[in-house]
Amino acid sequence: MDSVNLCSLIEQFNSEDRCRTYLEALRWADDVLCPRCNSDKISQIVKRNQYDCDACRYQFSVTAGTVFNDSHLPLWKWFLCTYLLCESRKGMSANQLSRTLGISYKTAWYLCHRIRSAMREINPELLTGIVEIDETYVGGRTHGKGTQGRSTKQKEVVIGIKQRGGALRFFKAEDVKSGTLARFIKENVSADVEVVMTDDANFYPRAFMEAGINGRKHKSINHSNGVYVDGDITTNGIESAFSLLKRGIIGSWHKVSAKHLPAYLDEMTFRFNNRDNPFLFRDTLMKLLEAPVLEYKKLTAA
Repeated sequence: MDSVNLCSLIEQFNSEDRCRTYLEALRWADDVLCPRCNSDKISQIVKRNQYDCDACRYQFSVTAGTVFNDSHLPLWKWFLCTYLLCESRKGMSANQLSRTLGISYKTAWYLCHRIRSAMREINPELLTGIVEIDETYVGGRTHGKGTQGRSTKQKEVVIGIKQRGGALRFFKAEDVKSGTLARFIKENVSADVEVVMTDDANFYPRAFMEAGINGRKHKSINHSNGVYVDGDITTNGIESAFSLLKRGIIGSWHKVSAKHLPAYLDEMTFRFNNRDNPFLFRDTLMKLLEAPVLEYKKLTAA
């Protein structure tokens, strides 16, 4: 399927049958396979939109074993919500989706989190080339002396790592100690990186040493003295990504709990990294078909 806009989406997927047929084409490009035993000896049960496995006698539909299974929401609403989350640059709140789709807030909230869960990248490639790293603080507004800047009493730490011209990563971190930063650097940045750029915070040199990154590859920009660009040395790329994240939190989601912050970070980075993908909607549906099922009780557990 070619790239879609909202009008073409509504035209192409205005019925359950059309949505189901498209999901079948995505899940089973060649032959229908039994999700239980992987057999291709399948008979179709036309009247029930199901299939019967001749090997293990399991009866299933295209949604079996996926996040769509056991959902009382029509598939066309799943499609529309997926499209809106993909195309809303700063995200869309569950309240807005509740009004747009005509569903309850609880249903919209759970729907969004299931889609976000599927957006999470599994074992992404290490970043290389020119990489920018920075940290920011998000959360409740604080007041009074000693509550500004790097205070984490009411705020959450977000580590940002961005390859110039490449992928973006956001992570919720417990602190900005060198050991914490080193773990994120080691897991996401190649030791063969060309250069890593940060601000002049004093915890970065030790973090790179602990992560096994040659200190000569580290260049810093002196933000303390009001310098933000020095030739090609800058962290403006990752700071621009942070700005987009904060506009999403303030302008779209309005409130994000510490517990669910990683899910929102996954959504933001997935959308950013696929900003030039003309088949983003299709690719997101494929991830929904492949993602583990996120149960409501697990999502709301303390």
